[in-house]
Amino acid sequence: MYGTAVCLFIALSPFIWRKGVQWWYGRSIYTPDTAPNHQVAIVFGAAVYGNGRLSPVLMDRMDTAIQLYHDGTVQKILVSGDNSTTNYDEPGAMMEYAIQRGVTPDDVQPDYAGRRTYDTCYRAREIFQLDSAILVTQQFHLPRALFTCQRLGMDVVGVAADLQPYRDARWYEVRETLATAVALWDTIRQQPAPILGEPIPINE
Repeated sequence: MYGTAVCLFIALSPFIWRKGVQWWYGRSIYTPDTAPNHQVAIVFGAAVYGNGRLSPVLMDRMDTAIQLYHDGTVQKILVSGDNSTTNYDEPGAMMEYAIQRGVTPDDVQPDYAGRRTYDTCYRAREIFQLDSAILVTQQFHLPRALFTCQRLGMDVVGVAADLQPYRDARWYEVRETLATAVALWDTIRQQPAPILGEPIPINE
């Protein structure tokens, strides 16, 4: 009986942990119209198709950040994503999308090594020298992103970028349950991101 209870607890603990993170960090999630002013919005990368077209998830993140920029809520946008191969460039596509929609080029800073949420948060603090920011991503991802960045020493709030229903929404929820458990381990270890470099202070 005891062994069954232990196994059940271990099996359910990622779900319990995720629910706790959602509840705690839900208080720090805003809409674009209610978000407090910050110098920088951080946009987390997502899939980009072969022709450079943003996936619906990523397009909504960028549209939300661009709205914050044009509303004067933020002055700069840090676009962070995967550029691990020469023919796949999330930050480049994100930056081009923002510029085409009226964001001044000097106000968009690409981070080409944001392969994971942990990497983006770690590099935002260590490379781009950010103490605070608005995190822009979908509701399902925001609690983990807020948890990770706060545990790494940043003062952050989130803005939800859910502008439409997503076809893979159920899969995203399952993945987030596991990823949120991994985020706890990542922030306990606080190992550097795989790729670092010289500081690029974004606020200067």
